[in-house]
Amino acid sequence: MRKILEIQKQLLPDLTEVLKKRYTILHQVMMVGLVGRRSLATSLNMTERVLRAETDLLKSQGLLEIESTGMKVSEAGKQLLDELEPIIQELLGLSNLEERIRTFYKLRQVIVVPGDSDISIMAKQELGRAGAKALLSVIREDDVVAVTGGFTLAEVAEQLSPSIPAPLKNAWFVPARGGLGESMEFQANSIASTMAKRVGAQYRLLHIPDLLREDAYELLYQDQNIREIVGLIRKARIIMHGIGDAMEMVRRRRLEPEAAEEIHAAGAVAESFGHYFNEQGETVHQMLTMGLQLDDISKAEVVIGIAGGRSKAKSIHAVLKFGQEDILVIDEAAAREIVKELD
Repeated sequence: MRKILEIQKQLLPDLTEVLKKRYTILHQVMMVGLVGRRSLATSLNMTERVLRAETDLLKSQGLLEIESTGMKVSEAGKQLLDELEPIIQELLGLSNLEERIRTFYKLRQVIVVPGDSDISIMAKQELGRAGAKALLSVIREDDVVAVTGGFTLAEVAEQLSPSIPAPLKNAWFVPARGGLGESMEFQANSIASTMAKRVGAQYRLLHIPDLLREDAYELLYQDQNIREIVGLIRKARIIMHGIGDAMEMVRRRRLEPEAAEEIHAAGAVAESFGHYFNEQGETVHQMLTMGLQLDDISKAEVVIGIAGGRSKAKSIHAVLKFGQEDILVIDEAAAREIVKELD
């Protein structure tokens, strides 16, 4: 297939651009679900006149359904999008990025989606969709899945299909650690419960702050219910987590100035699991949190990291150097920055 695509790029470059454009239109409609032409034109930075011609053609091919309330992708359109995905990956050069990153960091799988999540809502949605697909590809009937909080994991939860062939009624979703203190929709508790409901699984929540003083930690851990939930979290076969920029996470968590200065002075560039990592993937600071610990992560069978945006490239690299990832889901902007460093 790669050879054919290279020939097509050379002999029919215009056809390649048309394919990309029509794929993008169909894909965006599918992501939104039901959308009006004006709204779609704005999101794609396309004139309504050009978009109307394209959508009329896609409708005539049975790929779009146009109703009074907007347009949506037909079942035939959804099937075509699935079949086109690997071709688009090749056309955009994403397959090569995936393989280079996978090989260098010795990962099981790397998934790169188009765009830059720093500036594109569509890229954020696609990142969430790819993360949801990756999770569903590895989850089993009796799994325990631990998830962290954050914007990207919340998008993964939204993109999980509520109807899969066999609901995972014996699987459990749990927060990787406490999360009170963040916005409700981005807390690990909220994300774990949403994911569970989407796939018909069960869930347990950990209603304690993300960051604890030592005396509070000891006191809370005496509670039998908390010990049981923490025990379940630490048995997770699958861990799915976001990757944050170190100093951005310091600001979001409103850490004391002394702790912030210590983290900055240590050269931290990434945060995940309540741990701060330098560029070599070494832990330089650890927050006292209830839930997953580093040794639990090393024991998990499947660790899925997900992050996007050009600004996250250095953070992603640091966590990959830490060396516990199995599956990585990132966007094109982050992938190109990482490969640039490898070069």
